[in-house]
Amino acid sequence: MNEDILHRLEQLETRLAFQDDTIEQLNLEVTALGAEAARLKSQLSLMVKKLKELQPGEVASQEEETPPPHY
Repeated sequence: MNEDILHRLEQLETRLAFQDDTIEQLNLEVTALGAEAARLKSQLSLMVKKLKELQPGEVASQEEETPPPHY
């Protein structure tokens, strides 16, 4: 009976050690993904800003557009 309890305790300690390691690995991955998401969000904001700056110069307003040839 005592050996059975010791064996079960060892198994629990082993499982706990593996779980701690897994949690640490997941924490590192989540942290890296958060940093990557922040970087991508910043890049996307910059791209949107640049696109908005380009749009007015490339497309004429309705008043500036010449009518199609069939008018």
